[in-house]
Amino acid sequence: MFLISLKAGGTGLNLTSANVVIHFDPWWNPAIEEQATDRAHRIGQKNVVEVIKLISQGTVEEKVITMQETKKELINQVIEGDFKEGSFLSSLSKEEIQGLFQLN
Repeated sequence: MFLISLKAGGTGLNLTSANVVIHFDPWWNPAIEEQATDRAHRIGQKNVVEVIKLISQGTVEEKVITMQETKKELINQVIEGDFKEGSFLSSLSKEEIQGLFQLN
């Protein structure tokens, strides 16, 4: 067993002996979690790696997961062209634009 913080786990380690990755503390940026998970999926990995996220209902962590999902959806929409050439943003009202920056 090797316990390490999410930020440290995403930087400069190759954990090719790992077969389980457990995330206890989600990060607001989903790419940070993915980078930490990817440390176990490196060249030389011979094990099937299981990734588990432990999240309690009604906690801040649950809200962070919701924020991550929203960010991933937004990124996919940008990449797939829904926001291409600014047509989407120009169609929003002032209240809708302000709503993009509010937490639920």
